[in-house]
Amino acid sequence: MKTLLPILATLLLTSCASAPASTATPAPTETPASTAATLTLEQKVGQLFIVRPDALDLTLSQETIDDPRADGVTQVTDVMRETLQQYPVGGICQFGKNIESPSQLARFNKDLQAASATPLFITVDEEGGMVARLANNDAFDLPRYASAAAVGASGDPENARAMGQTIGGYLKTYGFNMDFAPDADVNTNPDNPIIGERAFSSDAATAAQMAAAAAEGLRQNGILPTLKHFPGHGDTAEDSHTDLAVTYKTREELENCELLPFAADTGLHAVMVGHIAAPNVIGSDTPATLSAELIAMIPDAENTLIVTDSLSMDAITKVYTPGEASIQAIQAGCDVLLMPNSLPEAYDAVLAAVQNGTISEARLDQSVDKILHYKQQFAV
Repeated sequence: MKTLLPILATLLLTSCASAPASTATPAPTETPASTAATLTLEQKVGQLFIVRPDALDLTLSQETIDDPRADGVTQVTDVMRETLQQYPVGGICQFGKNIESPSQLARFNKDLQAASATPLFITVDEEGGMVARLANNDAFDLPRYASAAAVGASGDPENARAMGQTIGGYLKTYGFNMDFAPDADVNTNPDNPIIGERAFSSDAATAAQMAAAAAEGLRQNGILPTLKHFPGHGDTAEDSHTDLAVTYKTREELENCELLPFAADTGLHAVMVGHIAAPNVIGSDTPATLSAELIAMIPDAENTLIVTDSLSMDAITKVYTPGEASIQAIQAGCDVLLMPNSLPEAYDAVLAAVQNGTISEARLDQSVDKILHYKQQFAV
């Protein structure tokens, strides 16, 4: 665990479960920063990005990085350490192809932290049910849940809290500090191809209760929960992995249904913004990830860590370059840029945008300070 600055020593730190024993690469001597003012411009830009570990190997093509059938990176290499110096990203998202065994995963996550000068968010999609990178891997002997919908159908939020506690407990054991869960969608469209049983309910009040309880369960084991997919993927008929998703609801309709789960959790959490257009709210097909008007509808947006959905999804890449998407997401109010289609291209574009004034350094600092604040609670 990295040494903290004195100013951080008085902050409440989330308790950590012990990870399986491993021999980690010696940690860098740098001390993690408490505010954006202590970082260089290049380091501040890096903090905005969470990427796949494969993206740290610049010899790999983007096609290979994104291909779930291709061999994944499963350990830290010298090439990856060099990339972290050149592109000092703020976090890593592990996928199934990066996970081989309990001991390998614990060592991998520990070595990633050791290779970074500033603590990393290390995250994963571990919702329970069909989306569970660890629990659905036969190398792990972990509890498996049928679905969030099955938990929601019990009608008891304590079951959702228990699910969050269970998932949070084993994630912490393997070195994670953030989860891209729970799913806070309301499953109102029977033609939806991607959410379905991932949502707790088709009833907004039930989904809100369950998502808030699951988020609290994750926090109780030191894992930062991420409510997704704002402003609600459950009412769409498209899969944003392959095309822009659209909700045709008005602002009032969203506020009375899809947005309720995003307001129910009062604890510290992140919100993942989906590539979802809401033309009857903003009058255009701009995806929420790039829309300041839609992002402003996130409850307590100023104090909430706002994460884009993957910027390598077709809903974005069909229209925007990695640089365009990253710049517009920051301008719209996002804090974290998730898995752009090219880390070097996206990073260089954001850095240039700050240097030429397209993005003010004050705007950059706003997100970086928020990121570091959340890391003080969960990633140290």
